[in-house]
Amino acid sequence: MAVFTPLTESQIEAFLSRFDAGSLVSLEGVPAGTENSTFFVTTDQRELVLTLFEQGEHEELPFFVELLDYLDEHRLPVPGPLHDREGVALHSLAGKPALLFPRLPGKHPLDPNLAQCHELGSVLGRLHAISQHFTGHRPNPRDLHWLVALHPKVHGYLSAADQTLMKDEVETYEDVFNGVIELPQGALHGDLFRDNTLFDGDRLGGIIDFYNGCTGDLLFDLAIVINDWACNADGSLNAERHDAILAAYQAHRPLTAAERDVWPMMLRMTALRYWLSRLLVVYVDPPAHDLTPHDPERFRTILKARIEQPALPLPEASR
Repeated sequence: MAVFTPLTESQIEAFLSRFDAGSLVSLEGVPAGTENSTFFVTTDQRELVLTLFEQGEHEELPFFVELLDYLDEHRLPVPGPLHDREGVALHSLAGKPALLFPRLPGKHPLDPNLAQCHELGSVLGRLHAISQHFTGHRPNPRDLHWLVALHPKVHGYLSAADQTLMKDEVETYEDVFNGVIELPQGALHGDLFRDNTLFDGDRLGGIIDFYNGCTGDLLFDLAIVINDWACNADGSLNAERHDAILAAYQAHRPLTAAERDVWPMMLRMTALRYWLSRLLVVYVDPPAHDLTPHDPERFRTILKARIEQPALPLPEASR
């Protein structure tokens, strides 16, 4: 259960009194999630989601509020946080930072179809085109610098072959990306897996959980998406999903020549990013709560597939 800080109805009622959101009808803890306490809150006016932040750097929460406000103002399907009557979104509840969001429609797509892939690519393309003008700044906490600094921490838990694989990959990324002209920058979701989207049929009802949000290479965000949304069980790329996402994306933000050049390497680097982060959770920095961590082997498999098989041809921009 991902409710680490239980709340009473009286606490919720007092919290809601600051907002023009109606009176409490029901409160339900949400079992999904691995880091924060989440509740579905139903009032006599609307359905809401309440999040208590249990971990992470709390001083970074204003960045997430500003980013979600910005994207919501530009009519992206994101949960723009509710602001109270004084215009404040971020509050404290039960001693934890708290945000209240609208509850968006839909459910996570376990096996996305091509229409859903096209919709996701189109919305992400719009988001990245708009996010290039966002003035907030939070450096990518899982970029190449992080890989260089953190990968030695897991070597003692790996086979000799996997140690060599990881070291060689990081050195390759340094050679490639340190010589690249700066790639297009903007605000990123940073973790846009299928379970961070909600689909109502083939319509994208919402992109959620922006708590890995940051600013950096837009291509990094796109590679994370392809490695999850367009990946077969054996780690290989699914050509139809790959093309559906990338063609729809480029209708809003065509990739530059520099991005196309480094695309295969960005797919590899983001695969290693998740292999490493999951290894760290398993062996070095386990979660504070009794939760089952994600299996690191999945992204080792994806990394090996990206090394062994050439990247699929990128669709041309249709714009």
